[in-house]
Amino acid sequence: MPDDPKAPSAIAKVKVQKTDTDFTTSDNVVVEEPLEIRLRRGDLEEQLGITMRTPGADLELAAGFLWGEGFLTSSDQLLGVKVCGDRTLTPRQRANVVIAEVSLDAPLSHRNLDRRFTITSACGVCGSTSISDLRLRGINKVMPTSKSPATLAAFPELLKGQQQIFLKTGGLHAALLVNPQNEFNLLREDVGRHNAVDKVIGAALMQHLLPLSDWTLVVSGRVGYEIVQKAICAGISAIVGVSAPTSLAVDLANEFGLTLLAFARNGIAKNFIQVIVAE
Repeated sequence: MPDDPKAPSAIAKVKVQKTDTDFTTSDNVVVEEPLEIRLRRGDLEEQLGITMRTPGADLELAAGFLWGEGFLTSSDQLLGVKVCGDRTLTPRQRANVVIAEVSLDAPLSHRNLDRRFTITSACGVCGSTSISDLRLRGINKVMPTSKSPATLAAFPELLKGQQQIFLKTGGLHAALLVNPQNEFNLLREDVGRHNAVDKVIGAALMQHLLPLSDWTLVVSGRVGYEIVQKAICAGISAIVGVSAPTSLAVDLANEFGLTLLAFARNGIAKNFIQVIVAE
């Protein structure tokens, strides 16, 4: 299921004028456009939501979103993801609609999506509702990480030089997966934190790598609840963030046994949060 080569560009040119001159020049900015995600099960097709995202890895984004929301429990249930082929739409409109087809045995979501018709590019789902959802879905604790805090704290260094769109625009987030052998594996970028995570988890799903036991997720920004939720659903053992965590993120990490490092910069983590299991 390769990604769509005809997706809109992730970078746009704009005219800029610096405060110390009257001359204008051009600069790169990151593109933000809506992506409609549709779900097809048998003959039934429904719209799940519209997210504001940076074009690119759209099929992976849809796959990762479905996994995180509980519409899939096995990679085999994802029969395919494709760009909309409706010829009544313009090419650009078609490029902004993806359709994921799932098998008839794929589960229905345990909750009515509060964001069914609008999914913002920032994290913003009700935490208390979603904690209950994870319990209802039977999500288990993740496998403990085998990595030391010092090893985990060094992983953000893998981001350097790899964020190609960020290097040109300075305006988006990255999510990176590190495998159990401490090797750089998958990296995706997006204007939205949770979109970047959906993309990278979706890529792993489409490569039949889930569950990601003893894998580490590295994120370039703060660690919110929804990012931790998505990591737990994918079986990821640890998250390393270069910025702060939220209280709900810490609570959820502790509940499901996920190791969380925050403020990890220059090989040092200011905060290390890990579950301690009572004997």
